[in-house]
Amino acid sequence: MITPPAPPARIPAGIWVLGFVSLLMDISSELIHSLLPMFLVGTLGASALTVGVIEGLAESTALIVKVFSGALSDYLGRRKELAVVGYAMGALTKPLFAIASSIGLVVTARLLDRVGKGIRGAPRDALVADIAPAQLRGAAFGLRQSLDTVGAFVGPLLAVALMLLWANDFRAVFWVAVIPAMLSVALLIVGIREPKRPATERRTNPIQQENLRRLGRSYWWVVGVGAAFTLARFSEAFLVLRAQGSGIPVALVPLVMVAMNAVYAASAYPFGKLSDRMSHRSLLALGLGVLVAADLVLAWGGGWMTVLAGVALWGVHMGMTQGLLATMVADNAPADLRGTAYGFFNLVSGLAMLIASAVAGLLWDRLGASFTFCAGAGFCVIALAVLLRAPTSTVTGSRQP
Repeated sequence: MITPPAPPARIPAGIWVLGFVSLLMDISSELIHSLLPMFLVGTLGASALTVGVIEGLAESTALIVKVFSGALSDYLGRRKELAVVGYAMGALTKPLFAIASSIGLVVTARLLDRVGKGIRGAPRDALVADIAPAQLRGAAFGLRQSLDTVGAFVGPLLAVALMLLWANDFRAVFWVAVIPAMLSVALLIVGIREPKRPATERRTNPIQQENLRRLGRSYWWVVGVGAAFTLARFSEAFLVLRAQGSGIPVALVPLVMVAMNAVYAASAYPFGKLSDRMSHRSLLALGLGVLVAADLVLAWGGGWMTVLAGVALWGVHMGMTQGLLATMVADNAPADLRGTAYGFFNLVSGLAMLIASAVAGLLWDRLGASFTFCAGAGFCVIALAVLLRAPTSTVTGSRQP
């Protein structure tokens, strides 16, 4: 008697729920963040330097908190509760932007919002890895990233529409952002059931030296590869600056980010599925090739159509690599230390982004936009060298259960 083949595994419902939780919170956040610089400068009288300092403090705060929240989720053996706290903190900051009458209150709201992001980030990614079957982990991370990115372009689109509808009433738009944020928290609370940990699993301090050693050489190689990729890909703010100098009407410049995130969202899940069936090294190398192409198009193209082509290639690169790097962290870290692993990975990648963006800004001021993007292509070559030196077991798709 021939046994029929087992049906193909399906992505668990919990991954879809986490994806829509991210989508709703991103809509809320981008409704505010796409307008906040103009609100600070035009309504509250802040300088461009003040805006830069606020953003730098906010992102640095999120990076530091991610390390501790990830380690805490491993120590407690619970991830959902920390994720709920992080999303709830982000939701509760949204009304503060709407009522802010001073720069100080905006700073407070922005920092609390980033603390919330730091608290939820690593536990949420670890929860994805815990819920998804090992053979579908790439697809699961790709799906969550894709839904998250849908929110990243729906938010600015909604902001543009509401600003046109309500005659540039920033505060009214900020109040609307409260709705998807609260829905995000409610969905997380009712829609996720965290997998139970084995009864034999003992509770340990994940940042003890003996546990950090358990992360292993292959994990730290993934951290190094992720940092090299981030150094090669500076902040998307430079895409906006490039668009501004290409003849695109000023009112439509923010739509460049909508285009990039639309491509990112459309490509993240297909490439996530592909990563479950092919060498991670090969897919990452292809992603670097796409980023080189994006850099060269943006370096030498001056028209708005050329800029949009470069931005679209940038989005494809993000779709090919970001979910895959998250998958590789899960593949190369022990299951009981995944929160810690994501915390350190996010910290190092975030610091690399700060360095890359500072260097890009310096090159932009001294040598111009074209040289900046050419330098980005050069950093891709360095990232490829790091990737090729990574141990084969790190980048071929071996799975931690």
